Amino acid sequence: MLRVAFQGELGAFSEEAANAYFSPRTITTYPLKTLRRIFESVENRTVDYGIVPAENSLEGTVNETYDLLLESPLRICGESKLRIDHCLMALPSTQARQLSVVYSHPQALAQCSRFLETLDVRIESTYDTAGSAKLIVDRKLENAGAIASPRAAQLYGLNILQMHIANLEDNFTRFYVIGHEDTTPTGTDKTTLVFATKHTPGSLYRALRELALREINLTKIESRPMRTTPWEYRFFVEFEGHQTDTPCAEAIDALRGSTTFLKVLGSYRRAAS
Repeated sequence: MLRVAFQGELGAFSEEAANAYFSPRTITTYPLKTLRRIFESVENRTVDYGIVPAENSLEGTVNETYDLLLESPLRICGESKLRIDHCLMALPSTQARQLSVVYSHPQALAQCSRFLETLDVRIESTYDTAGSAKLIVDRKLENAGAIASPRAAQLYGLNILQMHIANLEDNFTRFYVIGHEDTTPTGTDKTTLVFATKHTPGSLYRALRELALREINLTKIESRPMRTTPWEYRFFVEFEGHQTDTPCAEAIDALRGSTTFLKVLGSYRRAAS
């Protein structure tokens, strides 16, 4: 059995993404408190893989994941996309009108902000959606609700008060699978890398031009500030193709000559749309 770490408690969306990617029959999942702990556990081989959120279709990039990828020697070796179905839940004895507080992860609270505005409750952030459900059970909080997945409600014996409460119906999160090894080409791959350029006019254009010249389809670009140099940025880029494909390999080689820093974070099979 493969050992796969995820952030949160049992029933977290990250655990669902791990099961969807690997199949529940082939893995044992390990809940950890933080994303950094996931990276550390994979690096020291306590587990075989980690699964970490990369981007939500409503709230955007998970910046901590990208920062940790920059620091870590680990590779992105897979991608999983999961539809996120947020539900409001509480103890079976609690009615919706009794709620005075709702707990959840900050991302989930943001994704359900419109629904929460209709409730006369206090909002409390926690480290995990499923952890919020577990908190209510462990502390027997009669006046509290949690926003989490239907599976979390089932696992912790909570009653779902309202289904489908996200601001928009099409709410997806994309996850990276992280490990030690590069993957072999499959024909339906993506590559993620990060680079920095000189702080001069046209430097970003010249870098991206290396992809355009080889007709490589750019699927994402995201800037992140350099912590050591205020107002300068690194660029995280995703494009179609494997780093060993000839056009991609040539583009990466050319990028090394037109950037001040470059790190390939991994090539991996694209998740199904």
